[in-house]
Amino acid sequence: MSFDFSHDYILQNECVLLRSLTENDCDNLLEFSLNEPDTWKYGLVSAAGKENLIQYIQQAMAGRIAEKMYPFIVWDKRTGEYAGSTRLYDINLPFKTLQLGYTWYGERFRGTGLNKHCKYLLLEFAFETMDMLRVEFRADNTNLRSIAAMKSIGCKVEGVLRQDVPKVTGGRRDSIVLSILKEEWLNEVKHNLKAQLK
Repeated sequence: MSFDFSHDYILQNECVLLRSLTENDCDNLLEFSLNEPDTWKYGLVSAAGKENLIQYIQQAMAGRIAEKMYPFIVWDKRTGEYAGSTRLYDINLPFKTLQLGYTWYGERFRGTGLNKHCKYLLLEFAFETMDMLRVEFRADNTNLRSIAAMKSIGCKVEGVLRQDVPKVTGGRRDSIVLSILKEEWLNEVKHNLKAQLK
């Protein structure tokens, strides 16, 4: 299947629903933007405060129009609430590669298993619907929680890019690079991650 950036995809299971982020989602995420500024401490872009959130969503939508990003909003079916956002980005259809990131959740959704459900759906979509051969992940090398989460779903560490990108808080960050290959997904990672969802 050829991937259509203009199509509004919905990914879901019994616990979570991911749908295309829209400019109308500002109100759905505003609570986190106003009340949980530390959410973006490690990110490349901050959505703390309403103006920053509007810019964050606009940047995501521009990336989709440019056919480089596909952003989602996350709905937690168990609580009946919006929980955060995530996206596929640096999408390179000819090379069959992309990055999975810009992932954040409100404080009460962290450590609930929601992230693993999201990652399962996104990886299944990337490898089996979009036919990607490689999915890459990057994080601030000091963000131990995020790194542990990526390793726990089956990501392999490739190395660290020193002073890779500017930090929201100033200075530059070292970025750890991890990845999953399609054969790893099909042969091992999918089965292991699915087992963790039960």
